[in-house]
Order: sequence, then C-alpha cells, then structure tokens
Amino acid sequence: MAKFLTVLILLAGAFAAGYYFGQRPVGTLQRSVADLQQSLKDVSRNVMDTTLGIERDLRRRQGLVDAKSRFVQAKVHVIDRNYGEAEKELTGVIEAVEATTKGTNADNTTASLRDLAEALREVKSELKTGKPVSLKKLDELQQRMDQQLNK
Repeated sequence: MAKFLTVLILLAGAFAAGYYFGQRPVGTLQRSVADLQQSLKDVSRNVMDTTLGIERDLRRRQGLVDAKSRFVQAKVHVIDRNYGEAEKELTGVIEAVEATTKGTNADNTTASLRDLAEALREVKSELKTGKPVSLKKLDELQQRMDQQLNK
C-alpha cells in the first residue's frame, strides 16, 4: 500500500510539474536571463562611473591642497620680501592648478580653476616686474582656493 501511494504521489508531482512548465514557454526564461544580464551590466557601469568620478575628485582635491600649501609658502615669501622665491612658488602653484584641470570635462569647476590660474599669473607678473602685491589680494586668492576645495 505504501508503494502504491508513493508511486501515485510521484505521478501526481510529475504531472503537476509538466503542466506548470508546459504553461511557461522557454523564451520567458531566456528573456529573464537577458534582462538580468542587462541590469547587471548597467549596475557595473554605474559603479565604474561612480568610482572614476570619486578618483577624479580626489585627484583634483589633492592637487588643490598641494597648490594651496605652495601658495601659503609664496605668501610667506612675499611677507618676507623675498620676491624671487615667491615667484618660484607661484610657478609651482600655477602648474598644480593647471594639472587639476587636465583631462577633465569643461564645466564650472574647471572654468573657475582656469580663472584662478590666470589671477595667479597676474600676481606672478606683478612680482616679476617688481610691483608690490597687496596682502588683501593674496588673501582673496587663498579664499578662492578654499572655495574650490569646499566644492
């Protein structure tokens, strides 16, 4: 009797499974797998874009921190009236600021960094010609760098 019930349950299970899978075409499973693959590609692309964005932002911030430290050193040289050394430091600052804009898309941040580099060039040319540079102007440039770092 137990064997008969076991065989009957197995036949009913096989019939139910056949009926269930018969109602679903094979293409449904293939579409589900294709949709899953596409969503996985989209997620991995988004992760890569986010990672690259974070890396670019980190490089930009590191360049600005380096530029700011050199700018503070140049400011100290201006206060000490050591204009030759201040000019050398400003050259390094300009190079560091320009390096942060290389390889990036043109947007508001890069445009403001290029404006900052141009203002630094003006200060450098004033130092080169021997004109006095006001500390107020240097403080203003330092605040602009701080604003860029806070973005």
